[in-house]
Amino acid sequence: QLQLVESGGGLVQPGESLRLSCAASRFTLAYYDLAWFRQAPGKEREGVSCITRSGERTNYADSVKGRFTISLDSVKSRMYLQMNNLEPDDTAVYYCAATPWTLDPTICEVLDSEGRYPYWGQGIQVSVSA
Repeated sequence: QLQLVESGGGLVQPGESLRLSCAASRFTLAYYDLAWFRQAPGKEREGVSCITRSGERTNYADSVKGRFTISLDSVKSRMYLQMNNLEPDDTAVYYCAATPWTLDPTICEVLDSEGRYPYWGQGIQVSVSA
């Protein structure tokens, strides 16, 4: 079974940057469509960004557009989320998620619900505070 591990979280001040990484143990991410979600204290988990297996299609939540960038490194079999100009409202536990690649053309046309992704990492804390 695919196991995902996030890294790169931490505590930063507003305006600073972090890069989250998501890696798979025992399997390559090359056959999965991927996404980042986050859950802030007292709130429901929400989609942040998604990327198709090929990397050709990406999508972002309105709240992070222009600040966050999702990317793939097929050689290292990793997914990244570059987060710039972080704000206190970005404070949350961030999760990477994966779904097996299919020929479904609708994946990541919009931010898909979490139910579309059967594989999840354990999450990593990102805190933004002065």
